[in-house]
Amino acid sequence: MVYILVVWCLFRGQAFGTRHPCPHVDSVDVSTVVYVPPEEIFEFLMDFPGYARYSKYLKDVAQQGDGSPGTKYALRFAWWKLSYTARSEVIAIDRPTEIDWKITKDLHATGHWRITPLPDEIPDGEDHACEVRLTVEFDPGSASSDALDLPRLVSMDWVIEKVKPLIQEEAERVVERIVADLEGCRREVELTIHTSPDAV
Repeated sequence: MVYILVVWCLFRGQAFGTRHPCPHVDSVDVSTVVYVPPEEIFEFLMDFPGYARYSKYLKDVAQQGDGSPGTKYALRFAWWKLSYTARSEVIAIDRPTEIDWKITKDLHATGHWRITPLPDEIPDGEDHACEVRLTVEFDPGSASSDALDLPRLVSMDWVIEKVKPLIQEEAERVVERIVADLEGCRREVELTIHTSPDAV
């Protein structure tokens, strides 16, 4: 799911144009509830290379480091005639509740995984409940216009319109698959989109 949001941020940045004279921070903030212990969720989220098995567009993930702060990842995705490699770095962890990372190429962006136990929301038949929340903050004006090598006669506007519904579908599919592996069975998963009080 990380790479999906990174790619969406990149497309949004390019849709807004090239660099702004003044930085503007935008964000994507989503969460869901998973019924497993926080330690299991944390270990799962730390396995960035494992994300590739959940997505039809993420082809592979290369890792440099042991997962601790300073570890770098290259997430390569491909769709149609386009390919892109998102590069990220872990900047802080607080086991088993927080993972902070940043994008190191083509876009000024940081991301934060937060795992919050919900002891008062454990349903019958379950032993644990945790909110898993991903927040990505980015400057859309920092998106590099050279990040995607478009075929001749293909406009960025056309690509954005084609990719937007794919990103939504892919996000839902990936989250359902991840939750199914964590919990041991498939179920319908609800994604909550968080907005700031002053959002328009």
